[in-house]
Amino acid sequence: MSNKSEAKLTRRAFFAGSAGVAATLAIGPARAASKTLNVLSHKVHQTVLGSGDGDLMAGWRKANDAEIAFTTFDSNPLQDRLFREASLKETEYGVGYLIDNRPTSQIAALFEPLDAYQSQDAIEDFADIAPGLVQGMTVDGKLIGIPVRHATQGLFYNEALLEEAGISAPPTTLEELIEQAKKTSFTSKAGTPVTGMVLASDLAVFPVMFARAYGGDFISPDLKLVPNREALEQGLAALRGMFEAGSLPRSYATTKNDDQVTWLQQGRAAFTVLPFARGAQLNNAEQSKFPGRIKAVEFPGSAAIKGKMPMASVVEAWAMAIPRNAKDKALAWSFIREVSSKRVTLGMAINGNGPVRVSSYADAGLKAKNPLAAVEAKVLATARGAFPPFPEAARAQATFLEEVQLAVLGRKPVKDAVSAIIERIKPMMPA
Repeated sequence: MSNKSEAKLTRRAFFAGSAGVAATLAIGPARAASKTLNVLSHKVHQTVLGSGDGDLMAGWRKANDAEIAFTTFDSNPLQDRLFREASLKETEYGVGYLIDNRPTSQIAALFEPLDAYQSQDAIEDFADIAPGLVQGMTVDGKLIGIPVRHATQGLFYNEALLEEAGISAPPTTLEELIEQAKKTSFTSKAGTPVTGMVLASDLAVFPVMFARAYGGDFISPDLKLVPNREALEQGLAALRGMFEAGSLPRSYATTKNDDQVTWLQQGRAAFTVLPFARGAQLNNAEQSKFPGRIKAVEFPGSAAIKGKMPMASVVEAWAMAIPRNAKDKALAWSFIREVSSKRVTLGMAINGNGPVRVSSYADAGLKAKNPLAAVEAKVLATARGAFPPFPEAARAQATFLEEVQLAVLGRKPVKDAVSAIIERIKPMMPA
């Protein structure tokens, strides 16, 4: 889907759900270039392009005599700023990074249609970019963004803690995950209190994943609200049961996405759900007490759907877009073409980006650097966004999370919470 430093990469949250702002400006070179391309993005988008000797855009900067100035924010503030800029008479920003669950018809109209640019000065092997991601940036028949990053959610686990609890293999069903999370809610040999699973309470990703594990959803791709009520009830009941058993943190109501990373690194939790791209950070020897022991698998569906339907993990995708009111659209498109090239896409992937090109996953260098590449590619094949874009999507997500939290914390019966989700969100849905 979600990051205030180079080490903390974006959440596939995915789907739009963080609040803190991390504003950063890139430092320019000693000799001023003749042009500057202002880019509005998340910090992670700047980080994965490298710096110094590893600057993937060094050749582009020199060839275009241009500097790239990044202004970065966390996901939701970034989208708000981007839409405000694109609504002005003119903006200084040539490129903005857009999340796939935001472009309604009204928002898409703020951005330059890119089909003509693609016809005149095509991106290298455009068909290599995952078609589903391209489809997510095609609104009313117009391509408005070029996919640049995806964050596909996986189930991370601490292999050392599972072994301490007598568990020899990660779960293959949701029921096994719940049981293993209970077994790993204990005090480790190091004397650390361990919670079986840590999840943030302010992201729709996690309750949506639990609903899908039973064959349901929050909002289906065709905009059906709670298409399978029983499945959502089962998913929320599973989360509530985990909280009651102590295998979710007592601090669940205030747990954030970055807490998930630190808890797993410190051995305070055995399981969490994060984008696969977080694997390198979780195993970083300078930050983690368990380098090489934190691994990932596909988030498992329940026994009820196993073999009947694939588990649809949540994926959040980002794309590069050009505001209609941008000044130098030719320079902006040149930047997008370069960032979308096979070379830069692979370089960003090695730096921890979720690659949008199918070919990147087959690269031997990436496989050597990223042992999760194969499982991520498999999960991506059936993954989809947490919910589709529609005008009231942000408000609907906030309402959904209010009711989910009441259910998980035991402050409202699960059935009543699901009823409230349907009743409160129904008026927000497109007619």
